[in-house]
Amino acid sequence: MTHTAPRSRRAIDRGSTTDLFSGRVHRAALVAMPVLLGLVYGYWAAANRRQGGPITGWNLLFGFLTALAFALVLMALLALAPKLRRELHAVAWAAFSGGAVGFLFSQSGGSVLRSAGLSLAVAAGVFATMFYRFYTHEDAEGHRIM
Repeated sequence: MTHTAPRSRRAIDRGSTTDLFSGRVHRAALVAMPVLLGLVYGYWAAANRRQGGPITGWNLLFGFLTALAFALVLMALLALAPKLRRELHAVAWAAFSGGAVGFLFSQSGGSVLRSAGLSLAVAAGVFATMFYRFYTHEDAEGHRIM
């Protein structure tokens, strides 16, 4: 019968985390990541709206306001969603991603019905994926298993 090799005392004292970055870097990423994703999303929405036409001041304003809204909602989701039960956590991510994709599609000139259909399809896929992830990585109270 095989047994695992004993861990050294130094490995036990350090803990078994595999984080490459410090806590300070992780806290900075909680702000930097939504801002950068918001800027990409805002640029994408503004480019869809102008449909290859010239860049105007209103187009820039639309892009920045879209980026701001996306970043704020993403920050709120990152802060509040982990406190929810796994079902509601998955619903929150599904609603966010479905709404984001549907909004982008609506800016490209698609009909409201196709935009809503695409939004629902994306939300259903994200819900299934996130529910599976939370179901396999958390217990019923929401505590992470792994």
